[in-house]
Amino acid sequence: MLDALRSGDAAETPRIAVVSGPAGIGKTAMALHWAHQARKEFPDGQLYANLRGHAADDPVEPAEVLGLFIRAFGMPPDRIPGGLAERAALYQSLVSDRRLIVVLDDALSAAQVIPLLPSSAGGVTIVTSRRRLAGLRSRGAVGVQLDRLSDESALELLSRTLGDDRVRREHEAALALVDLCACFPLALCVMAARLATRPRWALAEMVEALTQERRRLIELPLEDEMPIRAALTLSYRNLPPDAARAYRLLGLLPGSTFDDWTAAAALDVPRTQTGDLIAVLVDANMLDDATGGSYRFHDLTRLHARELAVQEDSAETRESVMRRVLDRYLTTTWTASRTIMPYRLAWHSLEGEPAEGHTFTAPTQALDWLDHEFGNLRAAVRAAVDLGMSRTAWELVDAMWPLFVHRGHYAERLEIDLLGMRAAQADGNRYGEAKMLNRVGLAQRALGHTEKAVQYFEQALEIWTSLGERGRIAGSRRRLAIIELDRERSSQAAALFRQALDDYRALGDVRRTAITACDLADALLRGGDEQAALGHLGEAQRLLEAVDDRYSRARVLILLGRAQFAGPETAATLLEQGLQGMRDLGSVHGQARALEALGELALRLGRRTEAHQHFLSAQNLLVKAGARSDRLAELLSRLGDG
Repeated sequence: MLDALRSGDAAETPRIAVVSGPAGIGKTAMALHWAHQARKEFPDGQLYANLRGHAADDPVEPAEVLGLFIRAFGMPPDRIPGGLAERAALYQSLVSDRRLIVVLDDALSAAQVIPLLPSSAGGVTIVTSRRRLAGLRSRGAVGVQLDRLSDESALELLSRTLGDDRVRREHEAALALVDLCACFPLALCVMAARLATRPRWALAEMVEALTQERRRLIELPLEDEMPIRAALTLSYRNLPPDAARAYRLLGLLPGSTFDDWTAAAALDVPRTQTGDLIAVLVDANMLDDATGGSYRFHDLTRLHARELAVQEDSAETRESVMRRVLDRYLTTTWTASRTIMPYRLAWHSLEGEPAEGHTFTAPTQALDWLDHEFGNLRAAVRAAVDLGMSRTAWELVDAMWPLFVHRGHYAERLEIDLLGMRAAQADGNRYGEAKMLNRVGLAQRALGHTEKAVQYFEQALEIWTSLGERGRIAGSRRRLAIIELDRERSSQAAALFRQALDDYRALGDVRRTAITACDLADALLRGGDEQAALGHLGEAQRLLEAVDDRYSRARVLILLGRAQFAGPETAATLLEQGLQGMRDLGSVHGQARALEALGELALRLGRRTEAHQHFLSAQNLLVKAGARSDRLAELLSRLGDG
């Protein structure tokens, strides 16, 4: 049935297949095998996503998958829109006219899949699910319902691992084993892996052991999965004690994948000892290799491991595992955070960092780690909340800050910041609550929700005031002033910036004094006072000579260019230098500000078409980052089509 998707190069509609069937039947294996065989006919590549529709954790949201797919085309993360509709539109533009294979594994519903379907007819989409997803039929999807293997195919599967001679020699026992496994590929692979490590075992011995295990499980629910559970349990009982413990405890981990560092934390052993334990589980088909040195469980296997952990390990042991893992995530995330932003204070609640852990040699390496682990970090935050580890939850959110600054993730950022805020409130930590309120406010502002942003900033200001935190009070005033700039109320913004600037000067905070001097200059420029703005920009330049803050240095150049519109050539040079600085940093918002200023300069010179191009480029950057600017929208509206 799937081979029919290869035909019809001139297909007028997208080609979609839904491979459905019970857990462990081989849906994923079939989809990936077919995709591998057909790869030459679809030369533009393949996209794969595990939608985790039936995992123990929540299914993956379509917007998150779209973000991963868009990045696979080389789009920088900070240029990926935040909203589902915007991501879907960008995705469709990227896949248009491409001959791709898209594999959407373990879908929960048609609604989860529909935003991920390419609209072009040149490619193929294969969806796997335990359900038939009838909602995709209206889009031309063909159904491929997998049933259990025939006896002949099941014997062939055993023969691939055990050899034809061994299976033929004990043909009756092999048939009995196939029957006990109910012809489920996953169960057969687990049993075959076990027998392969015991070449002297008779198949009849395995049949007897599996028969006994099935009798023990006969009273359990999920009868359709009983053959798989019996096979897993039998293999588990034959694991060495340390590997059996690893199986149980690794099944408790949050997220979809884990690396050997995380495994070491879960098992409370040195990293060098995890490799052999993991190898035992992989060889037994109880754990899968993933990309990039990571590992993952099949959904049923993870569930089985967690059930065993509940049965055999105390609640105290299970909680200790989660605490070690979450502490590992927290310390590693803070290490990455400070590698990217050395001036950040790592004030988390851990009494001491583990003896070994990730190290990062460059900011880009640390940022890539945060990006790669983002899904697991989100799962870790949720797990911490569920376990009542509120402080760990909000501190982990706080540590992720550089990822959001440099890579966007705006929609996901709001979700995670809200979790952090609620966790800080549950923790009763007013300091943490105020930090998280500010974070939520910034996320709301980036998404264009100005009034909501103000509410969060004002709540944070109230807390900082009650705590007497002068520097934090100044920070909240500065954020409220930025909102006033968004509203084009420059005089109100300038008043708030002056208050914040006085506080930072009094505190001797050089970096924030320079940043706020830039802010005040921005407000003064919008109010038409170029000379006063130049004075504050001169102060900022002097202060930044002693501070490693390339972003603020580029921002000063942009503001200096705006302050010198009367000298167009000088202004243009400064603005281009500032724009290049922001490009070097990969700052979307910084580039947008520079382009907006270049557009204003062009407009002053009567070059309307050039101005329109600059404004449009700035707006496109913000839209791709999931942000918006009412000011740019108004400027473009005035200019019409240029």
